[in-house]
Amino acid sequence: MDETPLERERRAKVARWRSERREPYPWSFPGRVPTEDVRTRCLALSAGQEAEGDPVRVAGRLHALRVHGGTAFADIDDLSGSLQLILRADVLGEGPYHAWMGDLDSGDLIGAEGRPALSRRGEPSLVATRVELLAKAISPPPEKFHGLQDVEERLRRRYLDLLSSAETRARFRARSVLVRETRSFLDEAGFLEVETPVLVPLAGGGTAQPFSTYSNYLGEEVRLRIALELALKRLLVGGLERVYELGKCFRNEDLDVTHSPEFTMLEAYWAYADYLDMKGLVERLYARLASRVGTLLPDVPAAQEAAQAFASGFHTVDFVEELEHRSGISRLIERKPSELREYARAAGSTVPDDSPPGVFLDKLFEHYVEPHLLRPTFVLDYPAVTTPLAKRHRSRPGFVERFEFYYRGMELGNAYTELNDPDEQFRRFEEQLSSRVEDRFAYDEDFVQALRYGMPPATGIGIGIDRMVMALTGTFSIKDVILFPLVRARLP
Repeated sequence: MDETPLERERRAKVARWRSERREPYPWSFPGRVPTEDVRTRCLALSAGQEAEGDPVRVAGRLHALRVHGGTAFADIDDLSGSLQLILRADVLGEGPYHAWMGDLDSGDLIGAEGRPALSRRGEPSLVATRVELLAKAISPPPEKFHGLQDVEERLRRRYLDLLSSAETRARFRARSVLVRETRSFLDEAGFLEVETPVLVPLAGGGTAQPFSTYSNYLGEEVRLRIALELALKRLLVGGLERVYELGKCFRNEDLDVTHSPEFTMLEAYWAYADYLDMKGLVERLYARLASRVGTLLPDVPAAQEAAQAFASGFHTVDFVEELEHRSGISRLIERKPSELREYARAAGSTVPDDSPPGVFLDKLFEHYVEPHLLRPTFVLDYPAVTTPLAKRHRSRPGFVERFEFYYRGMELGNAYTELNDPDEQFRRFEEQLSSRVEDRFAYDEDFVQALRYGMPPATGIGIGIDRMVMALTGTFSIKDVILFPLVRARLP
């Protein structure tokens, strides 16, 4: 790998340190505290005052070094934020001080020990009595104020995006906390977290093209799951009454601002409850998550807006009523498939002509209604042709008990009162398979067999975690909430 003159200069410093029997990549730095702890201790100090008591140790990445004679100011970053180190020749010693001024470079990971202090200008600081190099950066970091400007480079080398952007670090820290909060919420509600197979003989539970591979052991083709649904509902049959899984799913399809071939899905199933019970659970979950993100990202306007929007509760609309209102098309449920296809074509849909009627209805809803669902909204009661796995509506013939929920025009989750009649499930599978030759809804014979043993009345939901984070943080591309999204290889 070719190196720049600056990189060769930094590598020479590593060689010199080792020739002097000093280690530029030590094994640990015990006893460090987050820089946030130092900033908190500084709140009680006056300008120019040092804290009393035992010294503290901090560590982080050096992003600026300003030298003013016998005093230098080094700015370091860790996950909790930034902190100024005050390095003084009269404290460190003249020789060590000047040696550090020559050895330190932007991007180096350094540790320091000293006392919290408020600088004369009121800046929270640490007056260092000791400095350690923890990892020498051979390559300099991206330019401080602009970071990585090439979007593709930010995705390919996320580590550079993270080290150069406090905003990116805060977003992914928020994602981690929101996922943990989701687990806590479901655990407190009595749900049991489980794990189900990623490699499956049939990729059911959704309408997507799976990734396929070959098992040498089995001597047959297997697929990466496209959904978690059918395995989790088998667990309801087995007597696990409230279950959830938070895991990866895979769909061999295009990547756009709201879709990724690899994504994280939450699915939860609740025996002896229906979709209205799940509606209440979702409302409580999102109120809690939005409140949490409001505290995690106090400087992000979209996070503050989400905290207020979800605290005010969800709006509710009816699927067909809202679609007819927005599109001007009447008697949608009575229309022939050919009519629905022409309406979908007029709305710009490019789905194949032999698609099931439900696909055309979904495309019409996507075109006419979704852009208007800006506040938190439940869309209730879908036509049966759209949903092969949901239970028929108890009071509306031709409909199923299903809701989706939206925010800022983006679908965030999908829930049903679950179909538990094995004969009806068999008929639904057959209808879907006969609508098109391709295997869009894989007929899972074992799942139908499981239903024959009796699955309790139940409700279930699927929530895309990546979209959840997008909605709550105001992020506009799914690639920016996935640490390492799939991107095209560089052209030669």
